[in-house]
Amino acid sequence: MRRVHLKSAQSAHFNTIRDINRQIVLNYVREHGPISRAEIARQALLQRSTVSAIVDALVVDGLVEDIGKGDSTGGRCPTLLRLSGGHPAAIGIDISPIYTTVASSDIAGCVLGKKRFRTHPDLEKTLSRAIDAVAELASQAPTSIEGVGVSLPGLVDPLSGQALYIPYFNWRNVDIEGRIASATGYPVTIDNDANAAALAELWFGSPEVSETSDFILVFVSEGLGTGIILDRQIYRGAAGAAGEFGHMIIGQKAPVACSCGSYDCWEAFASGRAATARYAQLTSKTADTQQPTFAQLIERALGGESAAENALLETARNLGIGISNLIVGLSPELIVIGGPIARAWPLLADIFGAILERSVRRGMPSARIIPSTLGERTTLMGALSLVLSAKFASVRTI
Repeated sequence: MRRVHLKSAQSAHFNTIRDINRQIVLNYVREHGPISRAEIARQALLQRSTVSAIVDALVVDGLVEDIGKGDSTGGRCPTLLRLSGGHPAAIGIDISPIYTTVASSDIAGCVLGKKRFRTHPDLEKTLSRAIDAVAELASQAPTSIEGVGVSLPGLVDPLSGQALYIPYFNWRNVDIEGRIASATGYPVTIDNDANAAALAELWFGSPEVSETSDFILVFVSEGLGTGIILDRQIYRGAAGAAGEFGHMIIGQKAPVACSCGSYDCWEAFASGRAATARYAQLTSKTADTQQPTFAQLIERALGGESAAENALLETARNLGIGISNLIVGLSPELIVIGGPIARAWPLLADIFGAILERSVRRGMPSARIIPSTLGERTTLMGALSLVLSAKFASVRTI
């Protein structure tokens, strides 16, 4: 039971109750559409007149649309409702160590347009290209854009809009939110890539994930990060620093340095860079020869190349050490593995199954480990979710 915090509590005035009912109706349309007004009233235990008034307002706001008549169950054929799609409602900017992707989507999360370019280590060049892409995508329907979400591979403070430290490019204390908002004229929300990916799983993942109250997203790409969902919301901690489990110590003398410079961190043992370093050692490749990317390494492992498979399996075993710590320490219902590594699930499932057997203590509830169902789109959908989730989130009264 959540304790009421009197300094931030909001009394349940009429407007609060109305807003809560509006969000309930909107989420019924989102999750169960096409659906009729009568069915929403039955399932939500609301008066039909209340539902009709809310739906009328949602239609005027462009969030919901009528799509015609449904089948009769004995009376008049009901009018069915769905989210109003097909026009841009949000823009997401997903900045990764290799590529930056900018995309627009409708309110249902369907991607409508996309631009992609290599991320430049020079902050000004990357931001300039991203802002140009936002302007181009927004030109299709500039007045309907709710905002811009930005996913970043590093430590950020969502409250201040600051990118505190992006280790791949040594970007420090940059007002990403203010820079993009000033240039585009849209509200901007930022978060780190793991939190954004966890938010995407919550809002757009499979029902197995989206209907789970507490889960941890372990995002493995060139680096490694975790996003924590508690009570169906991101847990960010002070200054957005929660979930930095990639820096917990799990050993010594890793094959690569962590983004923080240490050779002891989980990221140094279990990231994509660790996997490619192991592959180089197994194949006696030097730094001067062309190294495969993490995605290419995964494809080689899936294709049966033994060196690639061995490098990936050793990385997964180290990934499992950290996952075991998360299970023992936080007891989540679910661990979701996201990022490029999710493609290799057929090779890794047995390893993660063994992790569960060793990690769950007798008498304690068991967790589950599953791959992300969003695939390579996880962080891009996360950037979009930073905007879209605000349209559907519950109105908080405490």
